[in-house]
Amino acid sequence: MILVTGGAGFIGANFVLDWLTQLDEPVINLDKLTYAGNLQNLASLEGDSRHIFVHGDINDQQKITTLLRQYQPRAIIHLAAESHVDRSIHGPEEFIQTNIVGTFRLLDTAYRYWKEQEGKTQQAFRFLHVSTDEVYGSLSKDAPAFTEVHRYQPNSPYSASKASSDQLVRAYHHTYGLPTLITNCSNNYGAFQFPEKLIPLMIVNALAGKSLPIYGDGQQIRDWLYVKDHCSAIRRVLEAGTPGETYNIGGWNEKPNIEIVHTICNLLNELRPADYHKLIKYVADRPGHDRRYAIDARKIERDLGWRPVETFETGIRKTVKWYLDHQDWVASVQSGEYRKWIETHYQEHVG
Repeated sequence: MILVTGGAGFIGANFVLDWLTQLDEPVINLDKLTYAGNLQNLASLEGDSRHIFVHGDINDQQKITTLLRQYQPRAIIHLAAESHVDRSIHGPEEFIQTNIVGTFRLLDTAYRYWKEQEGKTQQAFRFLHVSTDEVYGSLSKDAPAFTEVHRYQPNSPYSASKASSDQLVRAYHHTYGLPTLITNCSNNYGAFQFPEKLIPLMIVNALAGKSLPIYGDGQQIRDWLYVKDHCSAIRRVLEAGTPGETYNIGGWNEKPNIEIVHTICNLLNELRPADYHKLIKYVADRPGHDRRYAIDARKIERDLGWRPVETFETGIRKTVKWYLDHQDWVASVQSGEYRKWIETHYQEHVG
């Protein structure tokens, strides 16, 4: 049995679904169900005894202690996090509380649980912390891609909070011996992604006939990773990764944002014909916007034999089709807190 935190969110839900497709090992899914956590993402698991959902917060050490002692998981996959850069700029405190304090409390509880174990059970335990390439800062156009030893230079409250959590995980390994693993992934995309991130926002806005906002000149470059490839990489790191090590996970797909948007428009033109390109609108750039991220994923390929299966062309087509086929899901997440936040902080991008 494994414990997954944040398993009702975008990457978390995909990981839980993928895990139970590939394996029969049960999952305890702990999620606070903030705006981005959605039990609809896990509707296909209703009635599946292998999936145990628990509504809870990683800051609640008593609840986590109870879960660990009750279910005795062999591993914790830590995915729970506040993850949207724009939100962190407008309200950083929540990111500090969840990503730093929450990770500390989860780590400390996991360490105490691990110390209670004996023999092979203790040796086999793993704490896998899922992080981001944004902790490394920004690259110039021709600079080498981020490796696992690249200096941390976070430039937003979000990336700073994730960098801090990475360092806490590292410290718990080196100080206390907790068998930890860290993964730093590039930009994920795919099914169930909340429509505040670039790709789902562009798809949803285009279908609604709304503007497609492009920050600055649109030449910000990211490496794009299909979420199911990310899930398979996490499984592989859990299976064979060396405790104390960090593994960068990337898609080998560096592309500027404006190219991503044009690709989405082209696919929508094909699948649901209309002139979507005319909706593209350039807006003022985000404060402190990193110019380029790029992941060097050779270590995980060399040491663990993992490489992404999807190209960007195959992954983005699957993603656009998923959003076209799941308009009910889109409508449900566009209500409530999300809509209020969008109207307050992001109005010029969706008007």
